[in-house]
Amino acid sequence: MSVRELVVLGTASQVPTRHRNHNGYLLRWDGEGFLFDPGEGTQRQMLRAGVAAHDINRMCVTHFHGDHSLGLAGVIQRINLDKVPHPVSAHYPRSGQRFFDRLRYATAYRETVALTEAPVDTDGPLVHTSGYTLEARRLSHPVEAYGYRIVEPDGRRMLPDRLAAHGIEGPDVGRLQREGSLNGVALEDVSEVRRGQRFAFVMDTRLCDGVYALAEGCDMLVIESTFLDEDESLAVEFGHLTAGQAARVAREAGVRHLVLTHFSQRYADPDAFEREARAAGFEADLTVARDLQRIPLPKRRA
Repeated sequence: MSVRELVVLGTASQVPTRHRNHNGYLLRWDGEGFLFDPGEGTQRQMLRAGVAAHDINRMCVTHFHGDHSLGLAGVIQRINLDKVPHPVSAHYPRSGQRFFDRLRYATAYRETVALTEAPVDTDGPLVHTSGYTLEARRLSHPVEAYGYRIVEPDGRRMLPDRLAAHGIEGPDVGRLQREGSLNGVALEDVSEVRRGQRFAFVMDTRLCDGVYALAEGCDMLVIESTFLDEDESLAVEFGHLTAGQAARVAREAGVRHLVLTHFSQRYADPDAFEREARAAGFEADLTVARDLQRIPLPKRRA
């Protein structure tokens, strides 16, 4: 049975708190796991959340600030210690190669797993599989940063009334789906487009074209909201978003489920982020992320 859910490992920004670990997010996408921005403490948070090293197929790092990458050293070593049986790929800004190298070989350990380095240096598709395309878009931060987007190919939804009108039933339905036509009836005659799901991960950035491109039409958008709107000048100065800005992006992009995260330690009331997002006009599903939370992706659009 396929599972698509976000496991939140940490939600703090630069400074962790008693209740928020540094960043870390695992997206379960059917049989694959995408680990995004593992900050310090990610390995322990994985244990607490029931996430194993075997669950990781790809590691996606937006940029090389410590709260988004210092956990790489421990996670990579754990992948090797547990002798994960499948290859693991790492995506990260090419300009940070020296940082990745230091983290990968921070201490001595025995390498047992094929870890493929796949640095990012341009916008566009990174990986195509039968189940998804992984894309990247450049963001606006004091160091080079990229956001990531996963797009499922569109499929077809069979329409029972049209199948019945053409006398197609039983095993012939599967044959028509596989072959594209049957006895002069085309697949398009008895089905409609079922849009694939879309997921985007946007961390430290000012508003920029990349943010909007990543968010467009997403079923779930995980996006930083380090600051509240009252501190928008700080957000611009340090290359971040406010809750209101993130919500306006999501509203304009038609996002179905908005997940706000990466909160500054200066704010004691997490409900303030939801209030600002709603005040910005975002009316769809909204989650102010908590550590160790599991958030299922919305069901496919009808």
